[in-house]
Amino acid sequence: MLQLDAVQTLALAGIALFLGYALCRAIPVLGRYNLPPPVIGGLVFAIAAWIAHDRGTALFELDTGLQSPLMIAFFTTIGVNASLRLLKISGRQVLVFLALATVFAVAQNLLGMAVAVGFDLHPLFGVLAGSTTLTGGPATGLAFAPLFEAAGVEGAESIAVAAAMAGIVLGGLIGGPVITVLIRRFGLVSTRPQDHDAPDDAVAAPALTEAQREYGALKSIVVILVAMWLGSWVSGLISATGITLPAYVGAMLVGAVIRNIDDATGWIGMSVPTTDLIGNVCLALFLSVALMNLKLWELAGLALPLLVNLGLQVGMVAAFCLVVFRMMGRDYDAAVMGGGFIGFMLGTTANAMAVMRTLVERYGAAPRAFLVAPLVGAFFIDFSNALIITGFINVWS
Repeated sequence: MLQLDAVQTLALAGIALFLGYALCRAIPVLGRYNLPPPVIGGLVFAIAAWIAHDRGTALFELDTGLQSPLMIAFFTTIGVNASLRLLKISGRQVLVFLALATVFAVAQNLLGMAVAVGFDLHPLFGVLAGSTTLTGGPATGLAFAPLFEAAGVEGAESIAVAAAMAGIVLGGLIGGPVITVLIRRFGLVSTRPQDHDAPDDAVAAPALTEAQREYGALKSIVVILVAMWLGSWVSGLISATGITLPAYVGAMLVGAVIRNIDDATGWIGMSVPTTDLIGNVCLALFLSVALMNLKLWELAGLALPLLVNLGLQVGMVAAFCLVVFRMMGRDYDAAVMGGGFIGFMLGTTANAMAVMRTLVERYGAAPRAFLVAPLVGAFFIDFSNALIITGFINVWS
């Protein structure tokens, strides 16, 4: 059995990550439904460990000491990119769309809890298999897994990954067909047949020198580290009140404060693309480490509750798209937003973008949808969903 320290574990996670990319390129169906490469690569190692476990042996023992810092760093970048100024791009529509997503996240948890009670499981099983993993995706599911374990949900990490992966696949599968029916039913057409995913006044930014890129990256890294440092104090103060919350919340809140102060003053000059890049690297490595360390054998006996829950969740989100369509303007852009809604309420923002791009390639551009849905799916829903999950855990634990 391999006994790996923290650095060796991270190196193995990097190998798993690139294995995932290779599999996504070699197996088209994986890329078609936007399955995350780090999840695919990590699952290969987890499945190998499962096979070895069934034969009474172990392949490796990992030191996951860097898993939590990588997770917190990723969610800190979410906070750093959550600029309130972005709300002004399409303010009212963003707020309405966020409100709809927030209400639906609560409904996901209530439905999941009903299924859990029906199968005589802990009610928080339904929250874990609800907005935690469906709206939040695998990263949020894994981040909250220790809290669910502490509350009595056994095998929380494995449940989170299984529910999140199934949600991503189903979101990619049903988003296009559901909105196609909606478009045909109401005879909707795009008012702009050419592709306008970006605002009209968007212009190419001047190319940066190597020194400028290096300086920008250093600024982003330092801001993220400072936010993580200050965020640990904020999380400690909140936890001292008796409220249970994941470790990343404080850092995410501090990151958002720093970003919005910088928007108002320009003191730092934060770069969204650079912060995104750092966050994506941290997320990929965090997921790889977490997935490799999964104990998939803990899922035995939970397949039926998960399948029933997912089936009901899919039916609910498909029906709710009609509400999204009516609230967002009853036009073609509103319908395309419904496709994005299915994508990120059952998986990830990448899923939402893939669904919407498929629709606009066939029916024409939907510029408003491409402004509103990514803002909510990539940034703002993470804040409201974290509050929702924390509330459910604190009430039912």
